[in-house]
Amino acid sequence: MTPDAAHYDLKDTFASRRYFAKFERIFQHMLKVAGVMEAEGRLERAETTILTRYAAMLTHSFRALGWKYLLVGRETGRFFGSLTVDGIESGFPVSSELMTMANDALQAAQHLRGMDSVEEMKDAMVRAILSERKVPTKLQFGLSQRLYYEELAKGDLFWVRNDAQAEWMGEDGGRRRYRLHWATYDSEVNLPVIYLMELEDSGRELLPRDARRWPEVQAHLSAQALGGLKLVTIARGFDEDFSDLHPKRLRRFHLGPLYSHAFTRQSGPLRDVLAEARAPAGQDWAMVWTEEELLAERTVTERAGWFSTVERQIFALDPFGAALPDMGATHTMRSIILPQRPYQVLEEKNPAGFAGVRKFVVSDAGRVLRY
Repeated sequence: MTPDAAHYDLKDTFASRRYFAKFERIFQHMLKVAGVMEAEGRLERAETTILTRYAAMLTHSFRALGWKYLLVGRETGRFFGSLTVDGIESGFPVSSELMTMANDALQAAQHLRGMDSVEEMKDAMVRAILSERKVPTKLQFGLSQRLYYEELAKGDLFWVRNDAQAEWMGEDGGRRRYRLHWATYDSEVNLPVIYLMELEDSGRELLPRDARRWPEVQAHLSAQALGGLKLVTIARGFDEDFSDLHPKRLRRFHLGPLYSHAFTRQSGPLRDVLAEARAPAGQDWAMVWTEEELLAERTVTERAGWFSTVERQIFALDPFGAALPDMGATHTMRSIILPQRPYQVLEEKNPAGFAGVRKFVVSDAGRVLRY
């Protein structure tokens, strides 16, 4: 990659395959980290299930991209592009890759109807190898595209916008309680972001079945799913726009950025740690996981018109007073997931700013240790 390029293209076959293999392992590690957080009481079982689902969706999306760019850098008979990566900000693919994939998914069935089956393609490849005695690159490319569209046709993929879904949590004081969750691939920083909101519903209809409110709620939350907005801004806007929906808890999970000595050029101590660790392929990475939480501490009643009132939430902010800048959240917890060798170097160097960061050290054997 160009050292100063913010975005770059993975044009080498083996580099591209290493990149996708790295992410598949990282997403598997994320599932185990979520399990550790659940055991610590940081996550409830339902929240772990939600995060696991989004991690699975990310895995499916990256697997599809891996099939799409499987033959990148090889002579396939026509130029079909290469994966564009945000090498400075996130280490993830740029959001336009997911937008293109969403368009391809709409036409996946049409493409599959016009292609030979996997078995037919494999038979043709064997015949080409035996008769022509050369690598059937064009047939390999055709098979990779077939597998790409098959993966898209399966669905359950992570898109740039993943609309809100509601889960029942019970009743409290005569009010229905829901947990909403939605996700986005933030185009400004090219990172997946997951939101969870717990709310009380004082409306007449069940929220997910309300033909008036539910589409409005989904559209509102998708429009406000911007990483640059503070949680308090999102929660207050929601509270003001829906008088019978009362947000009690809002959480946001930023997955990334990814630091990799082979694929990214971020500045800072983690870059130096990975360079010094000289970890083998597949272990030269570290991924940041940031969780923000906003809690409603009390409610107030405001006049709405001449004869009615409305309930508003007062959110708990800045519990440390003037010691920290206002982050628009009640709590912010930063974590980092990394293999053992980079962790050892991180502990030896002990750079400033990492004392309060939780470290999850993972191994290929499936173990997760927290420090």
